[in-house]
Amino acid sequence: MELSYWEHKSWFSNVDFSVIGSGIVGINCAINLKKKYPKSNILILEKGSLPQGASTKNAGFACFGSVSEILSDLEHHTEEEVVQLVQKRWNGIQRLRSLLGDEAIGFQLHGSHELFPLGKPQFYENCLESIPYLNGLMGPIFGQNPFVTNNNLFGFGNIQEKYITHQLEGQLDTGKMMRSLIQKCLSLGIPILNGVMVNDVVESNNGATIVTGDFEFSSKKVFVATNGFASKLLKSETVKPARAQVLVTEPIKSLEIKGTFHFDEGYYYFRNIDNRILFGGGRNLDFKTEETTEFGETQIIQNKLEALLQDMILPNQLVKIERRWSGIMGVGKQKSPIVKQVSNSIFCGVRLGGMGVALGSLVGKELADLAD
Repeated sequence: MELSYWEHKSWFSNVDFSVIGSGIVGINCAINLKKKYPKSNILILEKGSLPQGASTKNAGFACFGSVSEILSDLEHHTEEEVVQLVQKRWNGIQRLRSLLGDEAIGFQLHGSHELFPLGKPQFYENCLESIPYLNGLMGPIFGQNPFVTNNNLFGFGNIQEKYITHQLEGQLDTGKMMRSLIQKCLSLGIPILNGVMVNDVVESNNGATIVTGDFEFSSKKVFVATNGFASKLLKSETVKPARAQVLVTEPIKSLEIKGTFHFDEGYYYFRNIDNRILFGGGRNLDFKTEETTEFGETQIIQNKLEALLQDMILPNQLVKIERRWSGIMGVGKQKSPIVKQVSNSIFCGVRLGGMGVALGSLVGKELADLAD
């Protein structure tokens, strides 16, 4: 496709900063670039009609790590690394709340609760015994001990009698959050071009050439914020896609469940939203199949989600599923995000490890800071 004079002049000439990906990281990167360089010409490119990946498909958890998740992380990372990562998640949520306001993102602080199925009693005891240690480790981040135990207040089935509550975790409305971010971006005069597939970014003498499916243009600096899809443009970085499958029920009369909930080291998660239960996870049932950039659902995971919904979350209640979907996360052996300069003019902020809601705003700022 040949660009007209008007198209080239209005969008693709004298581009200072191009951001690839219009999710949480990409938009926060663009906003921070505009604050630092108010006269700069910034362009966001998005391959989908809506942000692809996970930014509009996640469960809306403002979470920082359950007891079992942190214990698992400590097996592969040092204490210092784990504390730094939790600190980044906390800082990221505070940054997001400060940027947009709690009402604009539907933020609610109901706490988060880790449930323990009956089949692993020793695992449950180990997690309970670790609470004082983890409170000592994480308390300075939150200004109080985050973890306490609670009784089974909501009548869940087939779980241990107590669950572990993180008092500072909350929930938000993913759709409201992304609409607010997009509106903030547009109000600053930063255009978002949807339906533009970037096939390659090539370093050139005075910046980089962005090659799309229809045309090419030059940009002084390019910021890749495509997370789970990053391996297409970043050959040297280790980012694996991880599909997350989610379902939501029809409205449930007199639903009392309130808060966010995890079990099995965070591989399953659910919450209340609009008198419904939103429930996702299960990729640990079939890691290989879920290591994909293709959206979709599988029978093995959907059947498991429905069984757990009936047996654990809403025992003795007949509920109908209204909608199913999936999102693509970016993961790796290390939990920490990759925020770095890839070449002279190309930068990336990717591999958010399923914590994009918490980390995205901070990673976006750190990515923009690389433009210095």
